[in-house]
This record gives sequence, C-alpha cells and structure tokens, in this order.
Amino acid sequence: MYYLSLEFLMGRALGNAILNLGLEGRATQAMQELGYRLEALEDWEYDAGLGNGGLGRLAACFLDSMATLALPAYGYGIRYEFGIFFQRIRGGAQVETPDNWLRYGNPWEVERPEYLYPVHFYGQVSSRTDADGALRFLWADTQVIMAMAYDTPIPGYRNNTVNNMRLWAAKSTREFDLDYFNHGDYERAVSDKAQSETISKVLYPNDNVFEGRELRLKQEYFFVSATLQDILRRFKKSSSGGFADFPDQVAVQLNDTHPAVAIPELMRILLDQERLGWEEAWAITVGTFGYTNHTILPEALERWPVSLFGYVLPRHLQILYEINRRFLEQVTARWPNEPERLRRMSLFEEDGEKKVRMAHLAVVGSHSVNGVSSLHSEILKAQLFRDFYELWPERFNNKTNGITPRRWLRLCNPALSRLISERIGEDWVRDLDQLRRLEPLAEDPRFRESWREVKLANKQRLAECVRSLTAITVDPRSLFDCQVKRIHEYKRQLLNLLHVLALYNHLKANPGAQVVPRTVIFAGKAAPGYAMAKLIIRLIHAAAERVNDDPDLDGRLKVVFLPNYGVSLAERIMPGADLSEQISTAGTEASGTGNMKFALNGALTIGTLDGANVEIREEVGEENFFLFGLTAAEVAQQQARGYDPRELFDSNPTLRGALDLIASGALSPGQPDLFVPIVAGLLDHGDPYMLLEDFDSYLNCQQRVAAAYRDQEAWTRMSILNVARMGRFSSDRTIREYADEIWGVRAAPVSLPPRKRS
Repeated sequence: MYYLSLEFLMGRALGNAILNLGLEGRATQAMQELGYRLEALEDWEYDAGLGNGGLGRLAACFLDSMATLALPAYGYGIRYEFGIFFQRIRGGAQVETPDNWLRYGNPWEVERPEYLYPVHFYGQVSSRTDADGALRFLWADTQVIMAMAYDTPIPGYRNNTVNNMRLWAAKSTREFDLDYFNHGDYERAVSDKAQSETISKVLYPNDNVFEGRELRLKQEYFFVSATLQDILRRFKKSSSGGFADFPDQVAVQLNDTHPAVAIPELMRILLDQERLGWEEAWAITVGTFGYTNHTILPEALERWPVSLFGYVLPRHLQILYEINRRFLEQVTARWPNEPERLRRMSLFEEDGEKKVRMAHLAVVGSHSVNGVSSLHSEILKAQLFRDFYELWPERFNNKTNGITPRRWLRLCNPALSRLISERIGEDWVRDLDQLRRLEPLAEDPRFRESWREVKLANKQRLAECVRSLTAITVDPRSLFDCQVKRIHEYKRQLLNLLHVLALYNHLKANPGAQVVPRTVIFAGKAAPGYAMAKLIIRLIHAAAERVNDDPDLDGRLKVVFLPNYGVSLAERIMPGADLSEQISTAGTEASGTGNMKFALNGALTIGTLDGANVEIREEVGEENFFLFGLTAAEVAQQQARGYDPRELFDSNPTLRGALDLIASGALSPGQPDLFVPIVAGLLDHGDPYMLLEDFDSYLNCQQRVAAAYRDQEAWTRMSILNVARMGRFSSDRTIREYADEIWGVRAAPVSLPPRKRS
C-alpha cells in the first residue's frame, strides 16, 4: 500500500520512537547515568514541519497506525528543505521567517542515492504509427530533474514492524556547467543546479486556498513521477504475472487532489513505455487508485489553467483530453440530451479561462472516493460530487478520520496515561476501545480526585509554557479555554474573540459580577498572503493587551496567543485544556482532528454540528458536549435565502457593544482604522461564515460552560466520560477500514527470534 501526500507533519521523532520500541525506562535510565534528562534532549529536536496542519498531521497519524497494524505500507512525499514557516509575533503582527529544520541535519533519515529517478518537464510531443498500426507518442526535448530518495523509519507500537516514509529531494542532472565555468561565468555555471533544486526547497504555506503556481504543479508531478517509478521498480522485481496483476499487488491512496496527476502519469507509463492498450491501461489505473477528499471549500479545490498544465506537462494534457472524451461519452450514454450535466461533470472547466478540475479527475480515475467524516461524506454525495455519485454510487464511502493514541495520549500526557493504565491496564494504547472500561470509574470520587490532580498538573505545565513564550502569567485554576488551529475565517477565531470582548464589556459594566475565571488561549498560523487571517491575529493581540492590562479584570479574564503553533506545542496544550473550541460554521470543516485530540485528553467540547463534531457528540453523549449554532442544512437555507447581518447588529446590544469596541479604534489607538475591514466583512459583505447568526447561541452556550465548570465533580465526570468514549477516533480504526474496504491489504506480522541474554 502506498500513501501519497504532499504533506507529512511528523513533529519530533525521538520520544515517539522510544515509546513505540518500548525503550522508555532504559532510555531514561541511560540518560540519567550520563547526567542528562531525556526530556531535555527531546526538546532539542526540531519539529519536522513538512505540513501545514490537519492534512499533514493526519498523514503522520496514518503512517503510525499502518506500522502498528503491521500493514506493508509506504508513505511518499517531498523532503522540503524549508518546512512550514516559523511564526514570530512583532507588535501583535505575524512575521514569517524560514523554518530551516535541516539546519543541523536530520539523524532520522537515510540518504538513498541508489534510488535516483529522472523526472521530465516541458518539451514537445510527437506521434508516429508503429508497424502494428498502433499510434505511439514520444515526449522529447524535456527538462530533466533527478529525484533522490530519503528514507525515514516509522516504527509500529512494539510489534517488530518498521515501515518506511520515502521523501524525494530534487537534484540537478549535473553539478555545474563546465563550459560556463571555463569561460569565467561562475554564477551561470551553477545556476542550472540551483534552479533545478528549487522544486523541493520550500513547502507552500497554505492548504486551504489553491494557488495555481507553476512551482506547485511541478512539485506535485515531481513527487508523483518519482513515486510511480519506484512503485513500478518494486512491482517488476516481485511480480511475475504482468500488469494484469498490478491492481491486486499495488494500492495507491491519493491524500486529497495534490497527487491526482498520478492518474495521467500512470496512464502515460502504461501507454507510452509499457505499450499497453488504452482500455487495459485505464482498467489498471482505476483499479489502483483511491481518492480521499478533504475539502468542500471552492477556493481550496485545485483547478489548473490548461495553458499552464499543457506547458509543464504536454503529454499529460493530451491524456486528460482523451480521458475526458471517453468519460463524457459514458455520461452521454447514461443521460442523453443533458448538456448542462456534461458541462458540470467535465474534467475541464470552460467558464472564463479553461482549467483542469483535479477533483473531477481524481473521482473519474479512482475506484474509491471517500470523505473523512459522516457529514462531510454526505455533503460530497449530495452537493460537491452529486453528479458523479448518481453515476457511480458504489465508489463513494466514508472513512472518519482518527488520531494515533500513541502520540496524542500515551506520549503527550504521561500522567493521565499512568492513571488510566493503573486502573485498566495498558492494552488501550493499541486498542482504544478499551477506554470504555473507565466509564464506571467516573462515579468513583477518589478516581475523580486523582483525575483532577492530573489535570491541574498539566495546566501548571501549560501555564509555565505560556509564561515562557509570552511573559504572561495565567492562573492554572482558571478555565483554560483553547482554540488552536490554522487561522481562517471559516474556523471562526473571530467568533471566540467576540465572546471575549462581550465578556470584557460585561465585567467593565458590572465590576462586582461573579464569573468563572477564564484563560482564553489562541494559537495558529495564518497563510502569509491571507490578509484577513493576519488581521485577526493582530486583533487577538490587541484584545489581549486591553484585557490583560486592565486591573479590574485581574484574576477573572486573560487572553493569550501562543506563537509558532506546531505538533510539539500541541502536545503541551492538549493535556492542559479544559474547553476545546470547535466552532467552525456547520458544513465547512471536513472533519477536524484537533477536536479528537482535545477530547482524548479530557477537554470538553463546545462546538457546532460540523465535521467530526457530529460523531464525537454521538459517541460521548449529548449531555457531555456543549452544542450551539445552526446545522449545515440551516446554514445552506440561510445562505440561499440571504440574511441581513446589520439587522442582528442593530437588535443585539451585546453584539453591538463588542463590534463597536473593534470598529471604534479603542483597541488600536495608534491606528484607529486598523480593524475596520474586520467589521466591514461582517456587516457590509454578508458575513459569509454566519458569525453574527450564531453569536447569541454561542454566548448562551458559553454561559452553560461556566455553570458546568463551577461544579467540579460534575465537570470531572464529563471529562472522564469524554475520554472513555473516544475509542472510535483512533486512527487504527480508520486504517483498518481503509485496508479492509478500499486497499485489500492484509497485515504481515513480523516475528523475531527471542534475544539471547548473556
């Protein structure tokens, strides 16, 4: 099985490797004997930040589960020299600096120069007729860049299995041009090398907005081409049955549309190099690929201009036209005289500049199409891919995302893990459903007390992290209210902030009001070109400055923004959180996995019925989940009907007070108009993510949260039940479903002879 992903957000490897190999006790003891702390050594490791967020982190969790389930599987991607940018905050604003994660080398990777493949770009396509009458195509005069393999071991959890993540780095076909060098043009002599190797130089810092740049297309084809060459080498080495066996021997999963160019690339190889006929090649291709969709946001769906695609990959464009011709013939046979349906389903968008629809290509060229939560998968069938679902209902299925319990509980929350294991044993680490055995303990007062002690210790650790990163002191006994994820309008950090400002106004107007002390923690990166998201970060900092500097609010409300959010910081935040903010507009988040990580560590969720929130609420019980807001169907109805956000603004004094505080310039006295675009986006530009519509419901829900937190015994009971009922959200379960229902891959357990003891 081959998992193709443009992103892998692996985080640090040392602690995870020690855990999965069962070496925790011995490694800790060895470090102590050398006079060091293992934790201090782990902190020196750079995060392998080769992803933007959920997509890349999901891929990392999946690799862990594939190895733990002993599945014969590889991960394939790009070895970016610079990962997701390092976020610094200056004057409340995000400043991006390069993430030079390879500055001191990477001890986990193994350079494999023996696996070096040519990848072609540009050039010309000519055709000729063979002696047997078959039309053949030759792609010539290309630019060639070499792809070199770097392997990273992925150890399973104590099962003798180590799988491989193979990342490709771009290498020039020659170190420098000696002719230029001999004539004294030293810069030109090495320029070809430098230009060639830019392909694997940097990760694009956004996976929520499609950017149709030539370098991005070249990155996608670069890693796909090298990967398929590697897969074919391995297939030919081990198979004697010819290409008819290929779909039975090889399963390839496309993690979103980024690797979808693999479909015409495999067709090109089978047609032009292996000399197969079209029908046979197409049957092999469709039988090989599965496609996971991760977004319904129109701005995130890949649509390449035909002019650019044909310039970079001319032969592939020819193949796409032929795929589309044959596909539309099939559609016409099923629905004759429906030109509008043909227009909707075509692989080519004809409105304005002609573009290739990569999501359509992925659906047409795969035997399986899945969403990543039950709600998301239904939206795919009913909306985004409705026409395709009507044609091929059997291709569509759901695989709700999951997270690895090794990193996201056992490793990041050792104190809670010990408490759980003391009562129910360690089997839960590989079988998360075992956590159900905690349910009766929710009624045990002594266990609840121990649970609270663990949570307080984790909050104290998080408070120290906050102080270290921001110089802000927070009270560990306050309600830690956390929203940590990429900054995006649909994720609605702004709705959270409106609640903060409403609470601030309330406390200023009612100095003696009794409220639950609350620390609101934000973290996340905004894409460098996403002006509104970056402005929201500035607003968070401006609000934090106003709130934290006000002596009237001391001990009652604090706001902090933790910079440079990544895997390692998440491992500190999740165990210390009391409340998990999962408040995206219903129908916009495909799944989310942060919601799972928080709940698995005992945080209670305040959220909408969006993404995997729906299934989390079903599992933990509606009484243990703080629900607010419109449903996805209600959002669609409102958007179709249209609504006037100014009407809500005029009729709601609490909302008006919060927005006036922003619009008045009170939070930015030196730049009074700084935050006017934020208010204008809500009041004058239609409030597309329905913040004002959900505002009252959200505030009422936050009042329920505060009331629940006052009763610590009841809150602890809810926390225990959240953890106990999270078994469904293990990535082990997700991967079993992929393996059984899509890939047809069986476990290949590794048995080793017992070690001889001296």
